[in-house]
Amino acid sequence: MIEIRNLSKRFGHLQAVDNVTFNVTKGEVLGFLGPNGAGKSTTMKMVTGFLEPSAGDVSVCGHDVLRDPIAAKKCIGYLPEGAPLYGDMTPRSFLKFIAEIRAIPKTERAGRIDDVVSKVHIEGVMGQRIETLSKGFKRRVGLAQAILHDPQVLILDEPTDGLDPNQKHDVRQLILEMAKDKCIVLSTHILEEVPAVCTRAIVIAKGKVEFDGTPAQMQGMSDQHNALSVRFNSSSGVQIADLEVIEGLREVRIGSPWGDESCFTLIPSSDANAMQSVTDMATNRGWKIEHISIDEGRLDEVFRQVTGGTAS
Repeated sequence: MIEIRNLSKRFGHLQAVDNVTFNVTKGEVLGFLGPNGAGKSTTMKMVTGFLEPSAGDVSVCGHDVLRDPIAAKKCIGYLPEGAPLYGDMTPRSFLKFIAEIRAIPKTERAGRIDDVVSKVHIEGVMGQRIETLSKGFKRRVGLAQAILHDPQVLILDEPTDGLDPNQKHDVRQLILEMAKDKCIVLSTHILEEVPAVCTRAIVIAKGKVEFDGTPAQMQGMSDQHNALSVRFNSSSGVQIADLEVIEGLREVRIGSPWGDESCFTLIPSSDANAMQSVTDMATNRGWKIEHISIDEGRLDEVFRQVTGGTAS
């Protein structure tokens, strides 16, 4: 539904996007990640037709964005960075305006507006001027306009920016529901959103794609992937040397999420799972395990690794 080929964008001497190529298909939720200045928003603006590429091609639902922009934009719902809105309008008047310019039939407009208002939970602010709304409500009004015409493709730039935890949960659930029959690309700095809602992740740095795979594959690149965190009862007297004899471990560290001397982090040398070995050893030696868990991998660690340590 989105095809990007050798896409580049230069601003003077700055190469913002450098020969990017990827496709996104129906049913995919693509997390588009990268540090500030990596080229995420620039890429999204080119996909939506807001910026003209310096080189390369973009098509949306079979429509070339440069050659047939109106047809392409009809297929797209776009929530830009910062959600620019008309502050002197109310959400009600703004959505009526969007329904009109999106050419939604008059007989369907009221129903479509009621539907999106319910989905993004802005019923209580429909009569207020947008400029008086909180950042979170402005973001939700922006999301409402993006989905009003029921587009096949959604491009969402930081969709949960400014939302509280409950609102973030609601938006994530909405994305999961819509993903069944849409193609969704979302840019985010909140890495926890990647395994929560995304079926795929792309990491871009200095304008180039540095990773393209599933969230599980990304987590698997972490030094902490399959690491075992275990806390023993302090009376057990477990030492690092006791655990280092377990096969398949690359490293044993004192400390874990609980952070005292009875806690250990066991780093496997491969995809080995040390859980059974540790529990068997504890049983044989009479150690009492108070807590044990396996780490799926740290996305922030992989993000820093892939982007060269640049802060997001």
